[in-house]
Amino acid sequence: MTENQTFPVTVTLESGPTGGGSIDDLELFYSRRALDRFRTRLGRQGLLDLLAADIEEGNAFLRESALASDGTFEAGTTVLATRGLNSADFLAWMERAFAGDETALLAAHPEHYVMAPGTDGAFNVVENIGPHVCSFFMGGWGTDAMAWAADAPELLPESDFPHKMSSNLFLADGTVVGRALTQFGDTADGFTASLTVYVPTTCPPEVLEHHLRHYAVEFRNWIVVAAAARG
Repeated sequence: MTENQTFPVTVTLESGPTGGGSIDDLELFYSRRALDRFRTRLGRQGLLDLLAADIEEGNAFLRESALASDGTFEAGTTVLATRGLNSADFLAWMERAFAGDETALLAAHPEHYVMAPGTDGAFNVVENIGPHVCSFFMGGWGTDAMAWAADAPELLPESDFPHKMSSNLFLADGTVVGRALTQFGDTADGFTASLTVYVPTTCPPEVLEHHLRHYAVEFRNWIVVAAAARG
């Protein structure tokens, strides 16, 4: 080995804890527990106060991107395959959660800060869009409000994906800053979720890429909780 030659460092857990899992699994558990403690202690308004400047900056980014894009959006889709749970059971859990279980909705992703019904019936979400913390609303989420998506190439065949939901994503001033289209279809041993997000075309590529990752994390966790709730 030469003086400057280096090798990757690896660390494995050989003995000690009896609960099983890797060191990464242990870190994830403690990270989630710490995050839940901060969310609980701060509460919804405390989080909003803490993130006020970030939200103002993030919303300004989305508004400027939407105006510069002149109503055009770029789509990306995350596809998840689930075994051991059907789409009807999952969507029934989702409906209950979105009707009032904010704790379960927040727990699905570290960058969920607020997920709650708004005063006018729209659903308020405060989360990261790419690197930006944003506060936006989903109108019609949980319904078959498919008018804008009727000609979208991402729309999958009704026979394979009969459960479809869509929404415009808009700021408090009404500016449409994105769209969401989720489609679910049962398979022989579970279901497939096709999760499409639309962001303004002038957004940097990282914004779309990170939201596709965001989808993977939050929906995987919601599916796992839904399955556990079913028993």
